[in-house]
Amino acid sequence: MPNQVNTAKPLLRLNEFSVSFDGNVVVDSLSLTVNAGETLAIVGESGSGKSVSALGAINLLPSNATVHGGRWLEDIDLNQLTGRDWNGVRGNRVGFIFQEPMTSLNPLHRIGKQIGETLRLHQGLSGQAARMRAKSLLEQVKLPRSEELLDAWPHQLSGGQRQRVMIAMAIANNPTLLIADEPTTALDVTVQQEILALLKELRDQHGMGVLFISHDLNLVRRHADRVCVMYQGKLQEAGSVTEVFNNPQSDYTKALITAEPEGRPAAPTDTTPLLTTHQLSVSFKRPKTGLFQRQPPAFEALKATDLTIAPGETLGIVGESGSGKTTLASAIMRLVTSQGDVSLGDATLSQLSGDALRRQRHRLQMVFQDPYGALSPRMSVFDIVSEGVRFHYPTLSTTEVTERVHRTLREVGLTESCAARYPHEFSGGQRQRIAVARAIILEPELLVLDEPTSALDRTVQKQLVTLLRELQARRQLSYLFISHDLAVVRAMAHRIMVLKDGVVVEQGNCLEVLATPKHAYTKALIEAAHLS
Repeated sequence: MPNQVNTAKPLLRLNEFSVSFDGNVVVDSLSLTVNAGETLAIVGESGSGKSVSALGAINLLPSNATVHGGRWLEDIDLNQLTGRDWNGVRGNRVGFIFQEPMTSLNPLHRIGKQIGETLRLHQGLSGQAARMRAKSLLEQVKLPRSEELLDAWPHQLSGGQRQRVMIAMAIANNPTLLIADEPTTALDVTVQQEILALLKELRDQHGMGVLFISHDLNLVRRHADRVCVMYQGKLQEAGSVTEVFNNPQSDYTKALITAEPEGRPAAPTDTTPLLTTHQLSVSFKRPKTGLFQRQPPAFEALKATDLTIAPGETLGIVGESGSGKTTLASAIMRLVTSQGDVSLGDATLSQLSGDALRRQRHRLQMVFQDPYGALSPRMSVFDIVSEGVRFHYPTLSTTEVTERVHRTLREVGLTESCAARYPHEFSGGQRQRIAVARAIILEPELLVLDEPTSALDRTVQKQLVTLLRELQARRQLSYLFISHDLAVVRAMAHRIMVLKDGVVVEQGNCLEVLATPKHAYTKALIEAAHLS
């Protein structure tokens, strides 16, 4: 539970703080205070200025940004700091947990070296002393097998483990202020609760103040003391969590609170299986621990899974990080080596390779989790959306390709003028619509959707869910829908399958499973999600 009473001293103060890029104001006259021992949440949809405000406060914005107004860290006037002074503040007195740990961690360095770097820069520790301190930090953030993880690479860790490593790095030098920018985005509900409980424990243990940036209002309601609501760079209202959520004053706050995905998909009319898997399993080789050591047994990421999806049906896949959800999707898409059978209609995909497999690709497409990383920044939207068409249908003329691109963009709620622009010019929700357009332009029978709403705020999630249901009804699309957000799954799926440690522990009608779960693990997921 959040703190009930807080009389601690101010840590961070912003007064009439503004940020502009090349003259365009993106944060306008923001005033807020973060106190020691409390959690202040900033909420708002994508583009509201949440992250820019936090980055601007500690001088982490690009060179074309200009800041105005007052900013203080305890007794330090941050506007007076030089470049060298900032190095003594960031990572030392202020810790920062970035939104996407996979892109924040260096893929070429082991975990121990990356934690050791901040210890070397701020404490002068190196060698065995740094390693022992790094091991202690991993234990502090409750990561088991800490000695082994020091020698692991970032890609070998789950999303929750990577986020804990980021937290370990952020608290390495005992900061007085911890800024957590969407620290639970793309994590399943149980890991979200663990991460936020850990942050509260560390806050109370060290007396830190926490600036918590999030688009997830359910998490803010349960884990923050006070909340600031932002919209288009301006503060809409602020107050205690109880005051703001129980008696919102601004229309925007009211809209945010009620922006829960709702409704249900249309029932499929054809029960003939479109996609079938039989005894589908995936194993990964484990690395040797030493030059002369024996090869350890393979890690079974997915174990003997059977499933079917009918035309126009959505099968929801839920489970915590490392449960095998994305591995299942990758095996169906033939992106990883697997055992067992995968059939799509009359084609046995598991027996195809090379050109024969590529000729089937237009029948099943995938929309990936991260709308930022899934689109090439060097390609225009037209090139991104038309690439698959030009490969699978080389006889189409330029005019026919253009017409198909424009028609598809309109179908996903984008204008034809978007075709000439580049991904960085769009919001997260718009980028995800572009990713959907790239998939459906090939008129697939099955879409694999891997956490398509995880990086989006609630209002945009609601819009995307509505779009996907409309496309399904119009095109009789089948969906394999992977998500940690059970509210979204409830609005999207006809049936649900619960995975744990690569094993299906429960499956059935979506509403029935969510209302009366049989397995203890499913009950824990639903309890953590606080489904109403």
